[in-house]
Amino acid sequence: MPIFIRRVSRFVRVRLQGWRLPLAVALAVFLTSWLAMTLVEPAGSVIVSPGTYWWYFLVTAATVGYGDVFPGSTGGRLVGAYVIVGGIVTLTLLFTRLSDALQSLRGRRLRGVVPLELSDHLVLLGYWPGRTERMLAELTAEKHVQVALCAWDDVVENPVPELPTVHFVRGDLSHDDVMSRACVPSARTVVIDGRDDNETLAVAVAVHHANPDVHLVAAVRDLERAENLTYVHEGIQVVQWHMPFLLTDEATDPGIAQIYSDLMRSGGHGNTYSVAVPPGFPHPTFGECQTWFGRSFQATVLALRGPQGLAVSPAWDAPVPEGATLYYVADRRIPPRELTQRV
Repeated sequence: MPIFIRRVSRFVRVRLQGWRLPLAVALAVFLTSWLAMTLVEPAGSVIVSPGTYWWYFLVTAATVGYGDVFPGSTGGRLVGAYVIVGGIVTLTLLFTRLSDALQSLRGRRLRGVVPLELSDHLVLLGYWPGRTERMLAELTAEKHVQVALCAWDDVVENPVPELPTVHFVRGDLSHDDVMSRACVPSARTVVIDGRDDNETLAVAVAVHHANPDVHLVAAVRDLERAENLTYVHEGIQVVQWHMPFLLTDEATDPGIAQIYSDLMRSGGHGNTYSVAVPPGFPHPTFGECQTWFGRSFQATVLALRGPQGLAVSPAWDAPVPEGATLYYVADRRIPPRELTQRV
């Protein structure tokens, strides 16, 4: 007998793993209880008919017990108790297996091996401790934005599990498998924050192959590599690696990197200049200055430095006293004398 029990136990462990065990228990209890019920119930009892017993077994095993069908004999009630115990065991096994499955799925999601189901989202390729967290905080400031964070294999778990709108994928960032699991073909924007410029170029090729029309932003150490990246994707926006804020700005507001670039380099569409407000300047508010600079010089005033310090894009009615400094964008530097000559 002990040998028989050991063999049955080994068979159950090996063959009835996972979802098979609760199903096997439910089937065994159903068949044995039905057989026992037919033996102990009086002849002609409705409960043992096939069309009725399955319903009795279901509601009794689930401990619902509607009471529309019940055994009439003492033996039948004992069989009912057996069904209740078998149902509790089956439900316990089912819930345990379900809990294990959910935990396993959650663990796989944390490890970044589960394919995502996203569209019109943002993909961030590359993870740098601290830097990436700050970028994600800006990218997810608008709660509806979904982000697929893709990291290398050495990042073993999702580094930001507390952010519900950030989903994690792990692997070779230039591999088709990562492109697929991160749903790059259906992404709205892809930001590449690679470990070096060569890797950024390789990842850009993979992204372009997966989604040629995506809004692509890449961080580079050497801006001379921008030309190489444009060979891959004509519309790519290249940002210097040490300016992560510009990466997030470009990702959320396409085209803003070009504006920054034109503002910061000479020979662009305009440069940034400053001028002190001369005596007798007849435009006492920032709004009047903005309007007059635009009409007279096709210039845009960005900021004002006055007695209260620097104010970028101040209020329209902010006072502009004599001696204050105006910062503006224009095609050329405006001499102070022209400020009064055109009044």
